[in-house]
Amino acid sequence: RTLATKAICIATGSTVAGIPGVDVAFDTTTIVSSDHAIALEKVPAKMVVVGGGVIGVELGSVWSRLGAEVTVVEYLGKLLGSMDGEISNQFQKLLAKQGMAFMMGAKVTAVEKTGTGARVTFEPVAGGAAETIEADVVLVATGRKPFTEGLGLEAVGVALDKAGRVEIDAHFRTNVPGIYAIGDVVKGPMLAHKAEDEGVALAEILVGQAGHVNYGVIPAVVYTAPEVASIGRTEEELKADGVDYKVGKFSFTANGRARAMQHTDGFVKVLADKATDKVLGVHILGFSAGDMIHEAAVLMEFGGSSEDLARTSHAHPTLSEAVREAAFAAFSGKPIHA
Repeated sequence: RTLATKAICIATGSTVAGIPGVDVAFDTTTIVSSDHAIALEKVPAKMVVVGGGVIGVELGSVWSRLGAEVTVVEYLGKLLGSMDGEISNQFQKLLAKQGMAFMMGAKVTAVEKTGTGARVTFEPVAGGAAETIEADVVLVATGRKPFTEGLGLEAVGVALDKAGRVEIDAHFRTNVPGIYAIGDVVKGPMLAHKAEDEGVALAEILVGQAGHVNYGVIPAVVYTAPEVASIGRTEEELKADGVDYKVGKFSFTANGRARAMQHTDGFVKVLADKATDKVLGVHILGFSAGDMIHEAAVLMEFGGSSEDLARTSHAHPTLSEAVREAAFAAFSGKPIHA
């Protein structure tokens, strides 16, 4: 069937990326991707997760809580990739407390099926002897790549970048008139809500309005227990760019609602410009972090300051009071409650 239209939008999403330089034979039961790790027929006694990014820790922690002995093998020296380092370090400690094990700074060189399961061979990134871990199931969670193969893009001349993403301008236009692209097939975080925002903006543009996406305030959430939520800049990014900033933190151990619910793990961190007090980033580790991050999104969308947030009344007792307390710490140097 052939359809004729004035505008075509490429929004085909992403697919499993695999491990660069390593031949991985996925079989859906023993050596699996995230597509199949959500539907294993039983809880494995031992699981190795290759990749300590969002997908790896989310699915690894699920199977850990269900009773599996889970080991995460990660190439970098920290979990969650580019997320805030302090949050990442505390998050790893909490997962370790729950029973998960971590092999950091480890380069995987082979994933092979055995008679009873599978094995993962890895070596230290810094150099050293190779090691092998055997497991009932190996989950390869090393990221995703744009799904652009087999779409006939080359036939019409749509340009791709080196990562296989469709190249677009600020209005989602490709180099071919009438063809647009959004979501995981273009640059930016591979998040459903980012793609949704781009879809809304493109629809507005196509009817003559001024569609726009503010990529600086796209929240990211890690759905574990506890959750991790982040929006805006991290301390590492601000330091790298030479931005003079201030930090406000507040622990959930001092939050009444968290204590009553027995969910006191984690903290809130607010980063604000030292001169203007404009909030540059907010990072939360804790129960329901994915829900709490949105008041930071609204604040940052309107260019708000940490004082704006701190002086906004928050109902008591709620977990969100911790966000306000961290904002107080950022603008005044200390929270109300310690």
